[in-house]
Amino acid sequence: MDSETKTELEDLLGVLPPVEFCCVYGSALHGRKRDKSSMVDYILGVSDPLKWHSENLQRNRDHYASWMVHLGGSKLITEVAEKIGVGVHFNPFVTFNDQLYKYGVVRMHDLIDDIMNWERFYLSGRLQKPVNILVDQMEVEKVNSVNLSSAISAALLLLPPKFSEFGMFTQEELYAKLCSLSYMGDLRMLFAEDKNKVMKIVQGQFDLFQRMYKPVLEGYAAKELLRFSASSAHHANITQDCGLSAARSLVSSLPSTVRSRMRMKLGERKILTESGGVVHEVVVGSRAEAAECMRKVLRRIVMVSSVRQAVSGLLTAGGATAVRYVAKKMRKAWNS
Repeated sequence: MDSETKTELEDLLGVLPPVEFCCVYGSALHGRKRDKSSMVDYILGVSDPLKWHSENLQRNRDHYASWMVHLGGSKLITEVAEKIGVGVHFNPFVTFNDQLYKYGVVRMHDLIDDIMNWERFYLSGRLQKPVNILVDQMEVEKVNSVNLSSAISAALLLLPPKFSEFGMFTQEELYAKLCSLSYMGDLRMLFAEDKNKVMKIVQGQFDLFQRMYKPVLEGYAAKELLRFSASSAHHANITQDCGLSAARSLVSSLPSTVRSRMRMKLGERKILTESGGVVHEVVVGSRAEAAECMRKVLRRIVMVSSVRQAVSGLLTAGGATAVRYVAKKMRKAWNS
């Protein structure tokens, strides 16, 4: 992203209260001239959402649904996001400098927790895809490396040992699989999202995915969990170790929330560590069984989060804005 584009994206932050974290995602990552009719999407991390929204209401009252402003203000905005939704309040269709914006505000603690544990698998799923970080006072980018590693482990579990006529799978297929993780079970995919969304994301941002995941893939190759082979310049072929030991290693790299739920379904075994501690591991009887169990766990987490966020979004956006937003999504779905 060139400096001029980055400066333009940072301009919105000048009219908002200070944030500890900010990233931009979606079409804004492309250097080409943006369509003024499409929204530029932000995630904003703040230490105290109640205080932040209170200050933002004084600065930008028109960014919020009028009924929320009149009935409860910042307290209601925060409670709806955290008790009904998944901790994120979105203000869509914000106009600034003749450009449409949407920004989501989340508590920093909740953002970090989701990145590490996939408790809600909402923003963690977004951060498994390319983003441009504009503010990072809490070193979220470093923390997110754990999230990226978990995403690779989950994707490898779901990919077969041989995928394609060459007996391998490509990086594009790997990125498509990990990109699809946070959409499994998402109710929006049934009627209000582009059915080709995953492949469009991967193909449109392939170089960004490569740079993002290169260190993680090199680490997995060093552990001999996968191997690269010569191919075209942009699509390296990959073969993975599909033995039981490798499957156990991948499962052990999944976030604690996922492993905990898998233990409830597959059973657990206690391992005594050298320091005298006890580690609870998932019983992995077969790779296929572990992969299917993980798939069901992720689908359940995503489904619950998508329902909660959909209800929260309809409440916080206001009637007219909600209809406008859903209509925009459904047009994309119908045209796909």
